[in-house]
Parts: sequence; structure tokens; C-alpha cells
Amino acid sequence: MKNNAYTASVITVSDKGAAGLREDKSGPLAADMLEKLGFRVVKTEIIPDDFDAIVKALINHSDEGVNLVITSGGTGASPRDNTPEATMAVCEREIPGISELMRFKGYNITPFAVLSRGRSVIRKGSLIINLPGNPKAVSENIDILQPVLWHAVKMLEGRDTEH
Repeated sequence: MKNNAYTASVITVSDKGAAGLREDKSGPLAADMLEKLGFRVVKTEIIPDDFDAIVKALINHSDEGVNLVITSGGTGASPRDNTPEATMAVCEREIPGISELMRFKGYNITPFAVLSRGRSVIRKGSLIINLPGNPKAVSENIDILQPVLWHAVKMLEGRDTEH
């Protein structure tokens, strides 16, 4: 049912982007790719890589009933990369296979894919998936996830629960 019945949002996590010091290329790319897959992107925002800001944004997006929330950025190992921890703070249930798939398939593209600490979780019926901040990695990972995204959001509604 790829008729924009399902909604998506994109949260770019970037200190420089939130401060206006860097153009956000990954967020618009993710939104465009999701639209092409048939999702209706209802919200995008850029926030600093701050634990509390990320938690607040994730709660707001899922409380609004967005089916799929994509984050971009803050998944590495630097001291300011807080996205995985903030995501786990709002997690009701984890779907580790999604993040494992991105790292596994991503390794064939670049060995640095294994350094991503991104998580995939469910909160209030929203599927939240952390992507790296690099636009190339955003594109590659959405391509990797494309075969499972529709089934995942339908399952969260209690539909298409058979595999």
C-alpha cells in the first residue's frame, strides 16, 4: 500500500547544522528518498547532538503518530554522538535486526559501517531508525532498508504479521 498512507519524519542530529554552520544535506536526501518510496514526510527538523534534545524530538515525533522516524547523525563514537543512547531512552521494544542489517550490508560498501552505533526501536507504534549523518551513508542505508520498511510499519499496526 504505497499510497502515502504511511507517514515519515526526519530528524537531523548535528551541532553545526542546528547552529546554521553547515548545510543539512542528509535530512533532505532522506526525506526525498522516503517520499519516492511512498511515505508522506510530515515533519523534518535539525537539532543539536544533545541527549535531551534528541529524546524530546523522538518523543514529539512518535507522540504525533508518525509511522517511521528516521534520524541522521550522531551514531558514531565521538564524545558528542548521543543518538543511540537517546533512542534507547525512548525505546519500548528494540528491532536489532534492522541495525544489524545496515551494518552487515554497509560493511560491503565500507568497513567503517561497523563503527555506526545506530539503533532501531519501536515507541508508541512508531518505528525509529538511526542512520549515519553522511549523505552517502543515508542513501545506501535507505536502499538497504527499502525491502523491509513497508512490512515493518504494517506490522506495527497489527497488519501483515505473517512472514
